[in-house]
Amino acid sequence: MFRILAARSLALFILAFGHSGFAQQGAPNGEWPAYGGDLGHSKYSPLDQIDADNVQRLQTAWTWTSVDEEVRNANQVIRERGSFRSYAYEMTPLMVNGVLYATTSLGQIAAIDPISGETLWSYDPVLYVDGRPAVHGFMTRGLAYWTDGEQERLFYAAGRTFLMSIDAKTGQPDRAFNSGGRVDLKHGLGRTIDPALYAVSSPPLVVGDVVIVGSAMTEGTDMKEAPPGHVRAFDVRTGELKWIFHTIPEPGEYGSDTWPADAWQFSGGANVWTLMSADPELGLVYLPVGTTVPDYYGGHRHGDNLFANSLVALDAKTGERVWHFQFVHHSVWDYDPPAAPNLIDIVVDGKPIKAVAQITKQGFTFVFDRATGEPVWPIEERPVPQSTVLGEQTSPTQPFPTKPPLFLTNGATEDDLVDFTPAIKQEALDIFRQYHSGPLYTPPVPGDNIIRPGWSGGANWWGAAFDPDSKSLIVPSWAHFSMVHIYPPAAELQSDLMIRPRVRDLSGPRGLPLFKPPYSQLVAFDMNVGDKLWQVPVGEGPKSHAALQGLELPDMGNYEKLGGPLLTKTLLFIGQGFETNRLGVYDKQTGAELWNLDLPARFHAAPITYMAGGKQYIVLAVGGGVSGAAERVIAFALP
Repeated sequence: MFRILAARSLALFILAFGHSGFAQQGAPNGEWPAYGGDLGHSKYSPLDQIDADNVQRLQTAWTWTSVDEEVRNANQVIRERGSFRSYAYEMTPLMVNGVLYATTSLGQIAAIDPISGETLWSYDPVLYVDGRPAVHGFMTRGLAYWTDGEQERLFYAAGRTFLMSIDAKTGQPDRAFNSGGRVDLKHGLGRTIDPALYAVSSPPLVVGDVVIVGSAMTEGTDMKEAPPGHVRAFDVRTGELKWIFHTIPEPGEYGSDTWPADAWQFSGGANVWTLMSADPELGLVYLPVGTTVPDYYGGHRHGDNLFANSLVALDAKTGERVWHFQFVHHSVWDYDPPAAPNLIDIVVDGKPIKAVAQITKQGFTFVFDRATGEPVWPIEERPVPQSTVLGEQTSPTQPFPTKPPLFLTNGATEDDLVDFTPAIKQEALDIFRQYHSGPLYTPPVPGDNIIRPGWSGGANWWGAAFDPDSKSLIVPSWAHFSMVHIYPPAAELQSDLMIRPRVRDLSGPRGLPLFKPPYSQLVAFDMNVGDKLWQVPVGEGPKSHAALQGLELPDMGNYEKLGGPLLTKTLLFIGQGFETNRLGVYDKQTGAELWNLDLPARFHAAPITYMAGGKQYIVLAVGGGVSGAAERVIAFALP
């Protein structure tokens, strides 16, 4: 059931949302005031000083070393033990009113001169003394900005469970915000929360005068109890709780009939661990709600389990549900919607539509009218394989969008296996036949299972970018799959003992990938018609492998994650990390690679662009993670 919102007057829009309602068609005024450039996550800027003719002249303008390095160096013994090592430096900065703002893996925040890279101020709440946060440990993706024209505030979630408000001018906590400038997110969820299982890693979202925050939690548990992923909004000035949306509905609430009657008391997950989007004009916030805990078994939570694995549109002022769509019913595959939905203005069959597009780990792109939730193109419920696991009851159907087409293949069948030579294909078959697998949505069984795409996608948190000039959506993805081992519960202990999954990677023949390429790629869709424009692999792939010498093979894409995309008026930028540390520059109309530059450390996040002092800068974060490389922010500009 959908509810159509009444049109709002321009005066009401300015009054309610003018202070933080950044344009939905890209980052405005040469700045980058929101994580995705705008609240609709276009990841687009109309800047064009850097173009195809001069991009090869880009050079390092400055490098900022994270203030965390001072903390690590001052605690050498702890550093040597790896206690302060970050999961990855996944931070994307903001640039507002001539200042660049960054967060650090240990929970600090810093203001940086956007021209020189000098630290203007930094604030250390010393939250790392509480120990490593849950899920990914020391890791941050960024922050949110708010102003009413006089006051300026930065909001970020740091340490284990804190939402913090910082004065953007002074770098000091806003003492009027809740308790000394922070809210402890462990409280107010209706249950006692174990901080060893609960954290926040993605930035909050500011819409009007509320700041909205999700959560991350440990999912690889064999217990049926876990923290709930309820989403909350707080007043930007006082930190007062304004509303809470129960992603696991309580008795009498919409969707409660899709769960067991008592599930709201113990079931967990259904959390927004990734980024959210908002339409300030409609007054709506869009939540990509993830899967339940544990990921691969739901015998204790029979039903479709709303609002897990759904896109949910809420009234940003009240938290009231306006519409929703569930992408996976009763998930047992860890198929969270992984990225912020893209708000896109398109024209379909001559009709202008303000739409929202959600990419998924499975390779799907679901597209809806963002006011009503009506699908732009038909979505079909199709029969899927059923679980044979003791106590499990999976859904007989799952939704499949008819447009746009897949941006990567899914499912694990013999036809999908690598086949560079007959001998390699046979070796791949010998490996593959040791595991349980099948087409998309084949449920896991006790023993070893191949699930493709895996927990990391497909698409992941870096998301897609939308080009308002060509109405094209550009999606980076990689062909990850998971090998999941399921330990079944004993029949006599069904009510107490959960299935315990173990997830690991699985190599193919002779160390090659098990499945066919491409392994990482960029795909562009014409969103006015829902068709694919172009598709290109990112990287050569395993062409240099000894077993493939003498074969004429095209580029296959490297088997590694990509970073987030950045679109400008003229170009597409995309980073690669892990084996290949570089920033690639592409023609956004064709996907042709124009140039690339090497980066000094792993690149995990998304770049931004802005103008300062008459120059356009491209800025990104590198380092951290298992490599132990210093965490840095690097700016590139023309000479």
